Amino acid sequence: MDARTRFITSILGGKVDRFFRYEHGMWPSTRELWLTQGLPANVGCYADSQEFVDYFGFDPLIRIGVKSGYTDSPYFPDFQKEIIESSAEHVVYRDIDGVVKKVFTTQSDTSMPQFMRFPVENREDWKKIQERLDPADTAKRIGDVTGLARMCADTSIPTMLPLCGAFGHPRNLLGDEGLGYAIYDDPDMIHEILSNWYELYARLIFELSHTIRIDSILIWEDMCYKTGPLIAPEQFRRFMFPYYVKLITLARECGVQCVLVDSDGDVMKMIPVFLDAGVDCLMPFEVQAGMDVVEIRKHFGDSFCIMGGIDKRALAHGPAEIDAEVRRVVPSFIESGRFIPTLDHTIPTNVTLASFQTYLSCLRSFE
Repeated sequence: MDARTRFITSILGGKVDRFFRYEHGMWPSTRELWLTQGLPANVGCYADSQEFVDYFGFDPLIRIGVKSGYTDSPYFPDFQKEIIESSAEHVVYRDIDGVVKKVFTTQSDTSMPQFMRFPVENREDWKKIQERLDPADTAKRIGDVTGLARMCADTSIPTMLPLCGAFGHPRNLLGDEGLGYAIYDDPDMIHEILSNWYELYARLIFELSHTIRIDSILIWEDMCYKTGPLIAPEQFRRFMFPYYVKLITLARECGVQCVLVDSDGDVMKMIPVFLDAGVDCLMPFEVQAGMDVVEIRKHFGDSFCIMGGIDKRALAHGPAEIDAEVRRVVPSFIESGRFIPTLDHTIPTNVTLASFQTYLSCLRSFE
C-alpha cells in the first residue's frame, strides 16, 4: 500500500496495511537541543521537511506550497514584520498578520505572546485590509505553476492544502475579544469577512485543482481552550457553518477527498458541528485538555478519523511511561481504523531525541 492510499484510507475508513506514520513536528527550541544530541543539521522541525520524514521514517505527505495561510491569514502581500520596541527581556513587534505582539527574547516559540493590538478594530480597518485579501489575486498566491505540478506529480504521495479557518481567520483579524463583540455589534461585518474568506479559498481551490491534485485540505482553527470552545457552537453554526459547508462542497467537486480540522483544546462540543459540515478528520486531541481519544471513539464510533491523542508529556518521563501511554491509546484503534496516531501537539523542549525515538519504536511495535 503506498502512502497516498494509506493516508486517504486512514481518514475515510477501510483496512490499511499499517498506521500512517506522521508527526506534527518539534518546536525550533527543541530542534536546537536535539542538534546537541545527535540530530543531523539538515533535519528540519516539521513534517514538510523531507529530511525530517526520511530521518524518522515517516510517510511522505506533500504540503502544497502556495500563499494559502494556515495559522496565518491568507494575505497577499503579508504585512511587513516590524520591531516596535525591544529590551533584554522582550520584543514588541508587528507580525505578518498585522498583529502587534509582545514576546520573550528567549524561547518565544514555546511561550504564549501577549496580544496587544489586532489589525481590524472597526469597519474602516476592515475596508483597508481587504486589498490584501482580494480573491482576484489567486494567480499571485499560486505562483510557479510548473514547480507545483512537478512537486505533486508522484501519485503515490498524498497532497495537502493548508487553509486558515472560518474562525481562525476572523480571530486573526479582530482577536478573541474583538470577534466576540463584533458578532453582536456588527454581525454584517462578520458575514462580509466570511464571504470574502469563502470567495478567496473557493477560487484558490478551483484554480489549483485544474493544475495539481489536491487530496486533502487542512483547516486551522485553534478555537478551543482547555475547558471548551472560544465561541458558542450555536454562534459557530450561525456564522461560520454555512461557509464551511459551501467550501467543503466545492472542494469535493474539485477532487478533494479528505477534509481535516486542526484545533487545540477541548473540542468535544465542536465535533458534531464539524461532522455536520462535512469534516472527515480532527486533530490533535490534547490530553491535558481532557481529550481521551479512546473514550471519544466509544462516544462517536468511527464517524470520523482521529489524528493525535497521545500525550506528549509522557515522553519526558522515560521508557516505561512512554510505553504505557502508547498502549493506553493505540490498541483500541487497531481493528476500528480511521486513526492516525500522533502526539497531541508539537514536541516540547523537555523531550530528548532518545525519548522521541523510544516513542516511535513503541508506536511501530503495533505495525
